[in-house]
Amino acid sequence: MEYKLTFKEYNEALKTGKLLGLKCKDCGSITAPPKMVCRKCGSAELEIVPLKGAGKIRTFSTINVAAEGREAECPYVIVMVEMEEGPWLLGSIAGVEPLKATMDIIGKKVKMTGGAIFGGDKYSAGESARPLFALA
Repeated sequence: MEYKLTFKEYNEALKTGKLLGLKCKDCGSITAPPKMVCRKCGSAELEIVPLKGAGKIRTFSTINVAAEGREAECPYVIVMVEMEEGPWLLGSIAGVEPLKATMDIIGKKVKMTGGAIFGGDKYSAGESARPLFALA
């Protein structure tokens, strides 16, 4: 069995502002970030599809103590977004002051504006990206 969409390909697409997912040919469910099989039914019959990048914030966290090598970024807010297509994605959010973020942002609509690129830290495999959202 092989990956239809590798994490490296997913990551490279994010760096260019594109959000990709995998659509199951058996049940129609969307899986993201990429996995080897459908997150709902376990089928390996998947096809790469672009995602709209729109969703709702389901939870968030303000990071005050960063991983070693990322201290200059603190504080920052990360969000868990339920995408319109179904999967939940972890991402960064622009336009929300970390020290003023409150429970009021939960349920707010967001749109992906690009990919936030991180140079890596002492514990990672190097540069990576995650979705960058803004309030809609």
